[in-house]
Amino acid sequence: MPNALEANIDIDATPQDVWAVVSDLKRMGEWSPQCRQMRVLGGIVQEGTRTLNINRKGFLVWPTRSKVVKFQPNKTIAFRILENGTVWSYELEPIAGGTKVTERRDIPAEVSKVSRFLVKTVLGGNDDFEVDLVNGMNTTLARIKSEAERK
Repeated sequence: MPNALEANIDIDATPQDVWAVVSDLKRMGEWSPQCRQMRVLGGIVQEGTRTLNINRKGFLVWPTRSKVVKFQPNKTIAFRILENGTVWSYELEPIAGGTKVTERRDIPAEVSKVSRFLVKTVLGGNDDFEVDLVNGMNTTLARIKSEAERK
């Protein structure tokens, strides 16, 4: 059974500056080592916005779709992956000198049999896949930090 996953980072930038980076889902491919492209359908990112995503691990490439399920400017954005039900979120918390950003992957319900099968047979098994995801979260957050601190 997949687990909830989490990583966080402190960024020397205001929540508004970090939000400008995190909420620009069209740029997710610049930050994430797995989600190589995120196409926002309808233009404006808000609750209910849908995206088409292209993911990659090694030579394996696969599409997913997502829907923004939480959108609180300068605080949090979350999107549900429609194929497996996982919810990815970014939460921003003001701290002295900047913003703490927490990236999470939550599993509010059982993931699909197809997802479990693919993780087990194609993506190295759940434990290895989750290690990859956490490493990817840390990479994503470091890239977001770099971009937000340049502003």
